[in-house]
Amino acid sequence: MLDYLPYLLTGMYVVLQVVAIFAAVEALLNSRTSQGAIAWTLFLLMFPLFGLPLYLIFGGRKFTGYLDARRSGNQPLQRLVQEARETLPQFILAKFSDDEPDHKVLTRLARMPFFAGNRCKLLINGEKTFNAIFNQIEEANEYVLVQFYIVKDDELGRTLQKLLIKKAQAGIRIYFLYDAIGSHALPAAYLSVLESAGVETAAFSGSSHGKGHFFRINFRNHRKIVVVDGNIAYVGGHNVGDEYVGKSKSAALRPWRDTHVEVCGPAVLGIQLAFLEDWYWARQEIPNVNATPCDAHADTNHRVLVLPSGPADEFDTCGLLFAELIHSARQRIWIVSPYFVPDETIISALQLAALRGVDVRIMLPERADSYIIYLAMFTYLYETLPFDIHVYSYQAGFLHQKVVLVDDDLAGVGTANFDNRSFRLNFEITLLFADKDCVHDIEVMLNNDFSRCRKMEMKDIEHRPVWFRLLTRIARLFSPVL
Repeated sequence: MLDYLPYLLTGMYVVLQVVAIFAAVEALLNSRTSQGAIAWTLFLLMFPLFGLPLYLIFGGRKFTGYLDARRSGNQPLQRLVQEARETLPQFILAKFSDDEPDHKVLTRLARMPFFAGNRCKLLINGEKTFNAIFNQIEEANEYVLVQFYIVKDDELGRTLQKLLIKKAQAGIRIYFLYDAIGSHALPAAYLSVLESAGVETAAFSGSSHGKGHFFRINFRNHRKIVVVDGNIAYVGGHNVGDEYVGKSKSAALRPWRDTHVEVCGPAVLGIQLAFLEDWYWARQEIPNVNATPCDAHADTNHRVLVLPSGPADEFDTCGLLFAELIHSARQRIWIVSPYFVPDETIISALQLAALRGVDVRIMLPERADSYIIYLAMFTYLYETLPFDIHVYSYQAGFLHQKVVLVDDDLAGVGTANFDNRSFRLNFEITLLFADKDCVHDIEVMLNNDFSRCRKMEMKDIEHRPVWFRLLTRIARLFSPVL
């Protein structure tokens, strides 16, 4: 047997090299940029043993299996959409006033219109967010949809678990969806307790009942959605873990600064539809839900656009969203994100906005929960500060909110970070508010946050040791998947 080992190893290497060549051809045909195509091709051909598994994990751009699942589930999903449309026309915002932007690009990206007749409320930080979510779940009469990227088996996670069990035992339909990668540390016992009580659970992953690609762990479902009875919904930056309510074991991540939004009104049906598509991918079934929009209070008329995005989209929806917001800004654009790893298109858009005289501000955390992203972020100071783009570092804890403010007309809160992963690889959801009251509330919130920041300067990177600057450049090389 040992006599044949050299031939066996040689044959295996030849097969590996051939497969790597086919992968290199695919990279040449499908890579988004010429730089990416060159990098993958050279890596695959020169180091096939390492390059091939990395390409299988990180090389794909589109989540085609999800698209196929969406199409196969199109009939029941479309039935829900049709039922909703029969009751929604009165809430659809046909046009904006003459002195307002029309936001046609945004509605085309979202594949749905702005809805009027909503009541929206900012929930600042974890205590307010989870108090509101838990109180509403307590009041559920029919069903609860729960979706988080990260769920932990800690004090907050067990509080949610007990509440869902209580409601399931009372006859309320509970659907619990989590991301398989984000919640990789969630014990099987946590889920089995839920399932024993009658809670329907599902993991979102790269494969579904034989569909999709097993290696596509690079695609994550980063959405955080809670819907109660189809009447009220919650979307924002919080996951389920003690750190999100200010109880992190790491002093560097305390207190935790984050933002969620509570929505009541017809926009809830758009949020619900995003959950249903994800649930169908994971379970190949459509939950029984309400398709009739709730009637928000008569004294509120907030205009909301629900914009889901992800790698199954025809376009890079999230990246195009931010590009459009930046290009449309005339007086100001304020961006808040825990991570700042954009691509060249977005950087150019920010530079042009600043050259137009727009007040461009970017708020980032002073402290890091991901060191490689933190390092890569510093390289962008060379491409922002000299162009009069103002970068602020949040001092009062760890900043995790995902918020954008454009002029006095538009604001957004959601799950998307300002990085390539959210732009192209993650499933995200953003709520856009074309309403002066909502915009004003977000402006007040952000002004309070800016008061807790320091303004960054070039010395923040230039006065660092050479080894630190070298590490930042190395980290920048990984920006397409950060």
